Amino acid sequence: MTSPNRWAGILLVFCVCVAGGRGLTQDQPETDGPKRIFRDPLLEMMLGNWKATGKVRNRSAEHTIQAEWVLNHQFLRIHEKDETPAKEGSVPYEAIVMVGYDNTSDRYVAHWMDVYGGRISETLGYATRVENEVRFVFEYPDGPFHTTFRWKPDAKQWEWLMTTKDETGHWIEFADLTLARSSGGRQD
Repeated sequence: MTSPNRWAGILLVFCVCVAGGRGLTQDQPETDGPKRIFRDPLLEMMLGNWKATGKVRNRSAEHTIQAEWVLNHQFLRIHEKDETPAKEGSVPYEAIVMVGYDNTSDRYVAHWMDVYGGRISETLGYATRVENEVRFVFEYPDGPFHTTFRWKPDAKQWEWLMTTKDETGHWIEFADLTLARSSGGRQD
């Protein structure tokens, strides 16, 4: 038979362990959540209004880009809009991109929603940062798609490079856009 003092000792050790464990978890910062604000000095450079020029599918393109922090500073919302008049029967390109960060997995995440609808927007993009680049990979049902946001500090411009695989499995350029500050945009 176990003595009452032994049970008291076991109970004391148990209580100390439980209380100590709670104290440890309360002192640790949230991995993700509303109190873990997304701060990124590189993406901070994208805030404001931009004019994007270059090529999309080997055609000249001119888009406007607006970027701002939203949802408790958890996401950078990028609004991209084609300024080229649409051909008859077509719709000009427009997208809302929500870029956040998954602290648990140490990676960026992008929700790319555009005029092509819900089916395409089911795919999330995941990225890592290498110096001044954030490289997203989207695993679409019809094949992978890469989008790189590259900051060029000397020119104070962004380059967006998008590549996809063609029918033969070779990587090809989908888009190459240079973003320059538009008038009225944020100046650094």
